[in-house]
Amino acid sequence: MIRSTVARVDLDALKRNFLAIRDFVSGDRGANPSGSRAEADRLAPPARRESLPGIIAVVKANAYGHGAAPVGLALQQAGATMLACADIEEGIALRGAGVHVPILVFGALSVSDLEGVFDHSLTPTISTPSAARAVQAAAAKRKATIAYHLKIDTGMNRLGFRHDNLRRTLPELLSSANLRLEAVYTHFASADVPESPGFNDQRVNYEKALETVSALLGVSSANDLRPHFHFLRHAANSAATLRDSRVWYDFVRPGLLLYGIVPPPLASTIPLQPVMSLTSRVVAVKGLRPGEGVGYGWRFTADAPRTIAVIPAGYADGLDTRLGGRGSVLIRGRRVPIVGAVSMDMITVDVTELDAVAPGDEVVILGRQGDLQGQQIDAREVAASIGTIPWEVVCRLGTRIERQYTETGHRGTEAQR
Repeated sequence: MIRSTVARVDLDALKRNFLAIRDFVSGDRGANPSGSRAEADRLAPPARRESLPGIIAVVKANAYGHGAAPVGLALQQAGATMLACADIEEGIALRGAGVHVPILVFGALSVSDLEGVFDHSLTPTISTPSAARAVQAAAAKRKATIAYHLKIDTGMNRLGFRHDNLRRTLPELLSSANLRLEAVYTHFASADVPESPGFNDQRVNYEKALETVSALLGVSSANDLRPHFHFLRHAANSAATLRDSRVWYDFVRPGLLLYGIVPPPLASTIPLQPVMSLTSRVVAVKGLRPGEGVGYGWRFTADAPRTIAVIPAGYADGLDTRLGGRGSVLIRGRRVPIVGAVSMDMITVDVTELDAVAPGDEVVILGRQGDLQGQQIDAREVAASIGTIPWEVVCRLGTRIERQYTETGHRGTEAQR
């Protein structure tokens, strides 16, 4: 290790989170853990399920900044039914790392990239008629049949076949000779907005779309008390998994939850642990006299003698520039404020209230310092302090930050794993 700023990824915590989510969707529950009493009273989970939902583990965006290859392998070992990534390139990288479970590609397909879907046994999402034609042509050229997941746009208005236009847009796709429909899915726009009616509207739109797809396939389940579909169904991201058991269907698709972060403003009783910590070391300690400033623009000026510690982590490492004057770090078990501007490679913090801070002292930017009773800074707190979302906080951690992985019986860096 050359640089002082390091991200440590606990793969055992990741596996425990996966198993905790699996246990959650496997058991009956009488109350919703979203923190909303009205939501809990309104939603009643099914008395019984014909089968328990599987888990499609989302590892897009370098596994939310945690490192897709080691995270994907750990989730495969933990029992993930399928992994999901954003594009074909991410899927190819997972295959190259040794992932052998099915890999779903969420994103739009580029005609020039389709060879990777076939060469690396990826499962494409088909979300437009043009993508359907391209995949069909590529499969026919290879004299192959490929399974795909059909995406329905139920209100997000990004990718997907519109839920209210399926009888016109789907017949060509469903009759494609070399394409086999494996699953139908959608994505919720407001699962993490408890007061929004859009979440339930999308659920209703999705379930109507499922009936339409069944009818187009020549299978009617409209009169069945427990409809049987000839394809799999999935819709629930992390927030939807917490909010409503009706949208668990055949699979749930946790992303943020896997990494030990509950989507705000929701709460959860699932026993989760943050998987990643971000630490550094003090490299210098300086004194400020009254009236002196620190950093670019002198955005912090001392009104009395102050002691400033310099930490080698900045916006090139993924720290948001808005943390200056808003965020904190942990040194010697106590919170100290980030003062002055966040620069490319450094931040400065006010350690006046601490005794004898010295170069080499540990700095926790994300994570816990000390034992289980010690102070902790998590991604939700950082996001709230700067007016953003925890997804961004973890996803933007820079590539020059070394990831160190710990797992029972193993320890290594990203380059070694």
